[in-house]
Amino acid sequence: MESVWLDDDCYCIYLDSDNCITCNESEWTNKKRDMCIPRTVDFLSHGDYLCLGLVAFSVVKAEVICSVLCISCIYNNTPVVKANNLELSYILLLSIFFSFLCVLLFIGRPQKVTCLLRQVTFGINFTLSVSCVLAKTVTVVIAFNATKPGSKIKKWVGTRVSIWLVLLCSLVQVGICLVWLISSPPFPDYDTHTYTGKMILQCNEGSVTAFYTVIGYMGFLSALSFIVAFLVRKLPDSFNEAQLITFSMLVFCSVWVSFIPAYLSTKGKYMVAVEIFAILTSSAGLLGCIFIPKCHIILFHPEKNTRRHLIGKLG
Repeated sequence: MESVWLDDDCYCIYLDSDNCITCNESEWTNKKRDMCIPRTVDFLSHGDYLCLGLVAFSVVKAEVICSVLCISCIYNNTPVVKANNLELSYILLLSIFFSFLCVLLFIGRPQKVTCLLRQVTFGINFTLSVSCVLAKTVTVVIAFNATKPGSKIKKWVGTRVSIWLVLLCSLVQVGICLVWLISSPPFPDYDTHTYTGKMILQCNEGSVTAFYTVIGYMGFLSALSFIVAFLVRKLPDSFNEAQLITFSMLVFCSVWVSFIPAYLSTKGKYMVAVEIFAILTSSAGLLGCIFIPKCHIILFHPEKNTRRHLIGKLG
C-alpha cells in the first residue's frame, strides 16, 4: 500500500483510490500524509510576551489617568483646571481610562461575549473621547468670541451646548453599533487556511462594512476636531487648549490612518495586536497632549496657575 497526497485536508490509502478521507477542520495531515493529527491552536493568549507588554502598558496608563483625575479633583478650583470645561475634562478622562481597559477584551481565547463587546466598546469609547475633544474645541471658540463687542454668540456662554454635542455625536455611534449587533453581530470563528498546520481562533466581525463604518465615523469626528482646533490654535494663551487639541488630534489621526493598511496587511493574532497597539497609542496621545502639560504646570509651576498670570497672558 502507498498513500497519495490529494489535498491539504485529506489522504488516500491506495495508489489507485478515487476516494479521499477528509480531515476535520481542527486537524491536518502528518508528514507521511497517512493520518490526521490535531492542528496547533493559535490566538493572542495572556501568556504571549507581546500580550504581556500590551497589558502592562495598558495598566500603567490607566494608573496614570487615575493620578490625573486625583490631581484634577484636588486642584479643581485653580485657574488652569477651571479654564476649560470641567465636566468635559472628567468625561474625557473616564473615556480614555475605559479605552485603555477595553484592550483586555481583545486578549485571550475568543468567546461569544468578548467578540460581541470588544469592537462595540472600543468604538463607543473612542467616539465619546473624540466627541469630548470636539466639544472642548467648540467651547474654546464660544468662550473667546463671546468677549468681542456685539457678539451674538454670548447667548451660548454657560449653556449646555458642549454636553449636548457629546451626547449627539455619541448616540450616532451607538446607533451604528446597534444596527451592527442586530443585523450581523461578530462571533467566534477560526481560520485554517492562512497558516499550514495551524487553526487561528479569532472573532469574525460579522459585517466588515459595519466595522469600517464605526472606524470611519470616528475618523470623521477626529478630522473635524482637528480642523476646528487648527483654525483657532492662535487664540490667546489663556485659551491655548486649542493648541493642545490640535496636536493631540494630529497624533490621533496619524495613528488611525496608518492603522488601516497595517491591519489589512497582517493576519491572525497579529491583526488583533495591531488594533490593540492603535488603541493604546491614540489613547496615550490624547492623554499626553491634553492633560500632561496641565499637570506639569499644576505640580511644577504653580506660579503660572494663577488668575493674574492667565489675565496677563490674555492682555
